[in-house]
Amino acid sequence: MKTILKSICTLFAIGSLCACSDFLDEHIPQGTLSDEQVKDPENAEAMVVSAYAIFTSAEDINSSFSMWNFDVRSDDAYKGGSGTSDGDVFHQLEVQQGVLTTNWNINDMWVRLYNSLSRVNSAIALLNETDDSYAMKPQRLAEMKFLRAYGHFLLKRLYKNIPFVNNENLTYDEYKELSNTTYTNDEGWQLIIDDLMEAYNTLPQTQEEKGRPTKASAAAFLAKVYLYKAYRQDDARSNQVTSINQADLEKVIEFTNPSLYSNYGLEDDIHNNFRPEEQYENGKESIWAIQYSRNDGSTYGNLNWSYGLIPPNIPGATDGGCDFYKPSQNLVNAYRTGADGLPLLDSFNDKDYNKATDNADPRLFLTIGIPGLPYMFNRNYMMEETSIWSRSNGLYGYHVSLKQNVDPALIDNYLIKGSYLASSMNRIVFRYADVLLERAEAYAQLGQAEQAITLVNQIRSRAAASTQMIGNYPNTYGVKMYITNYKGSYSKDEVIRIVKMERRLELGMECERFFDLVRWGDAATVINKYYAEEIDNCGIYRDAHFTADKDEYLPIPFSQISASNGQYTQNIGNW
Repeated sequence: MKTILKSICTLFAIGSLCACSDFLDEHIPQGTLSDEQVKDPENAEAMVVSAYAIFTSAEDINSSFSMWNFDVRSDDAYKGGSGTSDGDVFHQLEVQQGVLTTNWNINDMWVRLYNSLSRVNSAIALLNETDDSYAMKPQRLAEMKFLRAYGHFLLKRLYKNIPFVNNENLTYDEYKELSNTTYTNDEGWQLIIDDLMEAYNTLPQTQEEKGRPTKASAAAFLAKVYLYKAYRQDDARSNQVTSINQADLEKVIEFTNPSLYSNYGLEDDIHNNFRPEEQYENGKESIWAIQYSRNDGSTYGNLNWSYGLIPPNIPGATDGGCDFYKPSQNLVNAYRTGADGLPLLDSFNDKDYNKATDNADPRLFLTIGIPGLPYMFNRNYMMEETSIWSRSNGLYGYHVSLKQNVDPALIDNYLIKGSYLASSMNRIVFRYADVLLERAEAYAQLGQAEQAITLVNQIRSRAAASTQMIGNYPNTYGVKMYITNYKGSYSKDEVIRIVKMERRLELGMECERFFDLVRWGDAATVINKYYAEEIDNCGIYRDAHFTADKDEYLPIPFSQISASNGQYTQNIGNW
């Protein structure tokens, strides 16, 4: 049952402040609870539900906590839509030109995430006052520390230098003294880890309500944060990786130990992770997922509206689909395989993929909708190079993302028409394949090539078996699917390149790519090469340029700096 995220209770006024200047007054306490109310576990439970709920209710189509809106900066995806003026502020991010600190999307995500953290801190503050006889108190506090880490993690990946609100009892005067440069980059990651360790040490192995994190959820989250922390970016004058910390990599190995994930594993078919039907949701690969639902008593339910801009505009089906977040030709080409069934690491983009002649990794057809093939595996909706599949009439190509979309045959069941299209499909935040790839990356950076390749091959073996939806594609549509495992021995540098490529192939269109490139220190090199090579496929890149030590992170919003009492410092390159 998806009960944990189905309602939003009234926000109790208990003294917690929001670290967002624009919304400060909204969160100043307007009243107090009686001693009996403060100690009542039912009130604390209601506040906990409220804290969970805001991670669905606070996001929307323009500020999705999946970060798809901001992954358009990567080489995986075009912004899409009807043209460059459709969502122009995201176009500016895509080409890294004209990005202003006053742009609404820069501030909007900041506001939404700090509002979420305010709700979490309110829950923590109330839990701390709840009677100690309440048996669930330690676990609920652990859950809230997990959510607080999640909010800070999303913010830190976007803005790098952020004010941390790890004190749930900030006074008004203390709030005014918060700075976004109190901590170094490394210290900021450690603050997130500190919250996660409290969660890890307390959370149970299993949860009856699937929306609540488990011990494995905290372990997976710790592994990810330690991997970010390992790539040190602590020079205040630069966003470049200055070193890769071995101790942090060893922590990644510790928190990806298979013994921590006895209740989890790879799905038999990767596509099972991206299906809305109940029999597929919260499957063995889903370590922690944002829970959406359609039957909670309200008109539309607790639906995922944040993907509402992504569906194509299919007449009679997805009417009103806006066709954003379109897979790039570069990503399509990355799935090409050679005669040996392995990725073409150096030459995948030498020519565009041709489904009639090129071998391809099966994950291509589970990640990207391609002209000449059925949309969402439904033969009633064959993709073509027409305006139905490209509102921009080809400016952003004719490919469509599959991982966020739902078969139009499921309209009124799992796909709902409202002001936009919405789905009840969960969004997996931490899945087991990512854990395996993080472990592989840590091994690769530690020079343990054999262990890394073994893990990569686990992912590739599953990819080869992921044919439940596309098994007929070779005979019916003439595509050539061929994928094999790595054999032989490889140098450290070769294994690192292999792991990076495998992350792209496995996690394509899951909004991880841009953040991976920044984490590795590869963003400027990879994205400027992408701009140069992609001009013939998408002319918007003709004047695009990624500026190192500037474009890796969003600027601190102008309105936040203006209201910060002189405590916030703008990110480098954005003066």
